[in-house]
Amino acid sequence: MPKQQIRTTRVAAPSAHFSQAIAIEAKGKLVFVSGMTARKPDGTISGIGDIEEQTRQVCENIKHALEAAGASMDDVCRIDVFLRNIGDRERFNKVRQQYWPADPPASTLVEVSKFVSPEYLVEVTAIAVASG
Repeated sequence: MPKQQIRTTRVAAPSAHFSQAIAIEAKGKLVFVSGMTARKPDGTISGIGDIEEQTRQVCENIKHALEAAGASMDDVCRIDVFLRNIGDRERFNKVRQQYWPADPPASTLVEVSKFVSPEYLVEVTAIAVASG
């Protein structure tokens, strides 16, 4: 489903790789992806201590969940990012750009004090609109 990146000079330019807003015609299937962590299909945690490897696994998990719902990474219009250490933001963004190279989704990024497992460094939720 085509999406339109919204940019306006009436608010500050994004400080990282995300869109101020995304407009999308609401025809299709809404897909809400729960918070994905760096857990691999076998239940082990990928990239313990490595934010870039964990981010890759998180993005792959989102991609697989979307595909199972008939959607793709291009259909994502919003993500919410939870980082254990806000200092990992740039390294997170480096990997995120590989999955959304153009017209990135609208995004919120916050630091959290704890995750379910102390080995998790990042968790991401996503919302997509899949074409009919």
